[in-house]
Amino acid sequence: MINLSEYKKKPDKLTDYLPWAFLIAPGVILNKDGSMQRSFSFRGPDLDSATQAELVSVTARLNNAIKRLGGGWGIYCEALRIKSQGYQESVFCDPVTLMIDEERRTFFSAGNHYESKYYLTLVYLPPADQQKKIEDFFIERGQAIASDTYETHLKTFINECDRLYSLLSDILPEAQPLDDDETLTYLHSCVSPEHHFVKTPETPMYLDGVIADTPLISGLEPRLGDYHLRVVSILGFPGSTTPGILDNLNKLNFEYRWVTRFLPLDKKEAIAELGRYRRMWFSKRKGIATLIKETITGTESAIVDNDATNKAMDADSALQEVADDVVSYGYFTASAIVMDKDYNMAEKKVRALEKTINGLGFTVINETLNAVDAWFGSIPGLCRANVRRPILSTLNLSHIFPLSAVWAGPEKNKHLNAPVLIQTQTSGYTPFRLDLYVGDVGHTMIVGPTGSGKSVLLSFIAAQFRRYKDAQVYYFDKDASVKALTAGVGGDFYDLAGDGSALAFQPLAAIDNASERAWAASWIHEFLVSENVVVTPEVKKSVWTALLSLSASPREERTITGFSLLLQDAKLRQALEPATINGPFGQLFDSTRDTLSYGRWQVFEMAKLMNLQAAVQPTLSYLFHKLEQRFTGVPTILVLDECWMFLDNPIFAAKIREWLKVLRKANVAVVFASQSLADVEDSTIATVIKESCPTKIFLPNNNALDERISAIYRGYGLNDREIEIIGMAAPKRQYYYKSTVGCRLFELALSPAALAYCAASSPEDRKMVSEYQANKDVDFNVQWLGLWKKLPYALDFYNTLLNILKKEAA
Repeated sequence: MINLSEYKKKPDKLTDYLPWAFLIAPGVILNKDGSMQRSFSFRGPDLDSATQAELVSVTARLNNAIKRLGGGWGIYCEALRIKSQGYQESVFCDPVTLMIDEERRTFFSAGNHYESKYYLTLVYLPPADQQKKIEDFFIERGQAIASDTYETHLKTFINECDRLYSLLSDILPEAQPLDDDETLTYLHSCVSPEHHFVKTPETPMYLDGVIADTPLISGLEPRLGDYHLRVVSILGFPGSTTPGILDNLNKLNFEYRWVTRFLPLDKKEAIAELGRYRRMWFSKRKGIATLIKETITGTESAIVDNDATNKAMDADSALQEVADDVVSYGYFTASAIVMDKDYNMAEKKVRALEKTINGLGFTVINETLNAVDAWFGSIPGLCRANVRRPILSTLNLSHIFPLSAVWAGPEKNKHLNAPVLIQTQTSGYTPFRLDLYVGDVGHTMIVGPTGSGKSVLLSFIAAQFRRYKDAQVYYFDKDASVKALTAGVGGDFYDLAGDGSALAFQPLAAIDNASERAWAASWIHEFLVSENVVVTPEVKKSVWTALLSLSASPREERTITGFSLLLQDAKLRQALEPATINGPFGQLFDSTRDTLSYGRWQVFEMAKLMNLQAAVQPTLSYLFHKLEQRFTGVPTILVLDECWMFLDNPIFAAKIREWLKVLRKANVAVVFASQSLADVEDSTIATVIKESCPTKIFLPNNNALDERISAIYRGYGLNDREIEIIGMAAPKRQYYYKSTVGCRLFELALSPAALAYCAASSPEDRKMVSEYQANKDVDFNVQWLGLWKKLPYALDFYNTLLNILKKEAA
């Protein structure tokens, strides 16, 4: 389209070889030869977690999508392996959680971690006899051109891209078209060793000059800037392919570009090419000497070349598949590109690639004479460079495409516009960034057997949640598993119904407010229902009349006893007696003032309250009501450990779904946890919570493969391979994450200091927490780290961070 010979006779810069000219539509580039291209990012299924049937289904559907493309199209599929982003900065407001996170920063920054990004680029070259009309659209020649050719081809290209994108979205966990900035940034990564963001120029033209910023030095051992450039290409194939056959490339511990290019043939062209192969192999069944002998003797020789016969039959089978539209064929080129400033390191990477790919049955070559052309062939849009002649079916192509992926997790929490919650450790060199949010929903479900590490995980999630500005943590605990961490961060620990507990509620304190009065009426109705009272309109009227009367009294007189005295119905007074000072729950509900203070970290111990079964529902109703007043939109996490035991009643079951919607809008992530699969399954709220929690974390379970247990896991959407992973995982060390956006087995990799707080749930630990808290003269953490856990390095680090935070606050 653009005749460079008008300006220079011989190209002498990298930009002269690059194809990109203009941006003509969102994400669509017009190339110098008149072709158009558009790129997408995607991520395939995790090979470790997918069953063979799932992988076959994905590749079959991809084959169906690609086989429709004919001549004039080109497909580039790239796996770009890069170093993982550095440990992200966060805001911690206390020295304990800051110390835990800083130790993790040191740990994860010490090693090399890599992750892969995946891109698909479609290139379309309109028919040659239309090229001049497209050129005339952009170049003024002194005459008006009235043609819709350009718009027609652009519309055809965009529609076909959108169709393929729709299919990819259905079969892959992630697929997204790149916008203008993302497209230029991706193309820049193809021609430069330095990866950085590229902003679209105000006039999006001459993109080759905008994108290229590094000179190419050609030769047998080319260089791109200061980097030695090496290209490894596939020459031969194994006897058969399977889905995700090249997945081992996802586990290499260095950066590379793995580019697969496919140039589809029209059905007629494919049949002609395959026919040529069939004739060639069929003619090789017998040598010239054998044919002469047959001619002279008049008898057919029984000796034939069986290898040639088999290849001719293979070509014939391929012809039948093309004729039946099962597959299509095209020219296939695959290359891996590595770069390094150090010559020896570049060669070492080449050897690692050769060993990995050859070990999978392929034959590869380290390009030398053809290195530059092979590198050009890996650049999206340069379809004429390094075309390998052997043709490949779209089904084999689907197997070779980098569809399988080791998911590294989201790069950031987009909903909170902040770092992800936790960076974790996994097998191999790809990290895993754990985040509870899927879109704007952070509700999470954690299930697994006793002794699998549930309490440690919950405590650590709570500690890491403090990284968000103004974060709030509210935790309904069982057996005080988070008591040490609560003391460490200076939070509030309430032992509900515990001996000597100073916590007392005044549910009717604010009934002079209309909305509070309405809530109080509802709370009393629920209490009456729990006492087997049928709440009739007459009962509601009596309750409301008494509340109106009590609202005129001074605040300290608005008690349950005061309310009971205003009721005219003796049966209602008797039903309310358990909540008065004369009843077993009076200590909790009949106070003249509410001792529940406001705090950003509050824990409610439920173990003793569970022994007062009738008090559980009114207590939780009141606490949830008070907490809802604190849900103002700041990041908040509400942890409900063993929640099935106290939420499993008709009153909560009826409103749990709506309650979860309200909390989501208030930016609250609710974490449900249980150590009993049976309790979950038998719960009346199990279905609602499973549907409302897009994120699920499963603890190791040695009995996962048991037929009855595995059936329960399948109810959570797990496949047989995932159930096997849970069954083989190491208790108290590994966890399995699953959501609609991906899945991964991970480890927390906690330091001794983190374990000192998050794994301190033994009776001895709880006893020492109480003793050290009682000693007001010495900082709790100094006693905890120095005397009990005996971690002098952690104590020194804690004191350093404490002084830093004090100076920042001053």
